[in-house]
Amino acid sequence: MYIKHNFLIIGVALLFACTNTGDISQWRGPNRDGKFPATNLLKQWPTDGPEMHWSYEGLGKGHGNVGIGKNQLFVCGMIDSTGYLFSFSKDGDLLWKQAYGLEWYQNYTGVRSTPTIVGELVYFESGQGVVYCFNGNTGKLVWSVDLLKRFNAENIQWGMAESLLVDGDNIICTPGGKEHNVVALNRFTGETIWTSKGNGQLSAYCSPVLVEHNNTRLIVTVTAESIIGVDAETGEAYWNVEQRQTNYIHANTPLYHDGKILCSSSSDNKSDADGTVLLQLSDDGKKANIIWRNEDITNLMGSVILKDGYVYGSKYRSSEWYCLKWGTGEVEYITKPFRNGVIIYADDLFYCYSEGGDLALVDANSSGLNVISQFTIPLGTDQHWAHPVIDSGRLYVRHGNALMLYDIADNS
Repeated sequence: MYIKHNFLIIGVALLFACTNTGDISQWRGPNRDGKFPATNLLKQWPTDGPEMHWSYEGLGKGHGNVGIGKNQLFVCGMIDSTGYLFSFSKDGDLLWKQAYGLEWYQNYTGVRSTPTIVGELVYFESGQGVVYCFNGNTGKLVWSVDLLKRFNAENIQWGMAESLLVDGDNIICTPGGKEHNVVALNRFTGETIWTSKGNGQLSAYCSPVLVEHNNTRLIVTVTAESIIGVDAETGEAYWNVEQRQTNYIHANTPLYHDGKILCSSSSDNKSDADGTVLLQLSDDGKKANIIWRNEDITNLMGSVILKDGYVYGSKYRSSEWYCLKWGTGEVEYITKPFRNGVIIYADDLFYCYSEGGDLALVDANSSGLNVISQFTIPLGTDQHWAHPVIDSGRLYVRHGNALMLYDIADNS
């Protein structure tokens, strides 16, 4: 484990300390659990869907969605093989676009990362494993760090895909090096604060989560074959639980609730360590044990929602959407409304975005799932993999080269 502090870090941190950072805009909402705090939203949509307030076609290739700044939106895309950070006004005007370097152009091409916004600073990671910090007001690069070079790591089959986690003055990343597996960078300078050997496995497309459990603060993520927990303050590795996937894809962020952590992935080959698993943390957070594992409930990258003691999501490569008990893993029901996909939640309803391009407003509980409204996303290219974002009565949907904003506020 490596810890570094110097006067440069302190000086730059003090320089930025007078800036009001405000709330953090990040992957899958304020708590990374897919729940957005918006209220007074439409409870039903017109036949053709809610009103599209504006759209933009020209982002290039990518699967990351928008980060929400105070007066701006940020999203990344790849044109040819170059990555660009785009800034839009909330009315859809392109304010600027800034090239940042080589992006992932080899297979399932384009940007994977959703920008994390803190105050005027914008953070994201390229598919090539480079972390960038931009000034959102000016579009100027503040710093960048090549994780693979600095931490002696190697890229993975479909390119690095994590959306960066902010913890106070730190940015948490998972380069997947054998000696520097999970790392913390100073978010103002890019300097290394700590590194953790973790389990020495490759990164696995997972965006980490910060878990505050009793008096322990943990970084929890999934590497190539394991769920891991490390100390958020020092990087000390605490526990490691096996989780398998044929191609080492673990794209779902772990979900924490009431001392327990749920992880879900999908494997082509059944094993003793795949599917969906619920872990129980010890009181001090330094150990984790399996409560249950359901190998039939597989979810590769659509994530899940926990509501009132039940977990909702979709099974990979199917048209099956499920409800299961949080505490036992027992399946309440499986239904087939449309293809599998992404699920988010706001104002007591679910928003399901299928890989077939359907976007649905859904009411679900332990008794059943009811599709209230549904329409097909009309613009964009390639796969429907980006996770939608809800903010202030607006629904942002990214589909490849297109970004669309729908008005879902109930103004009645």
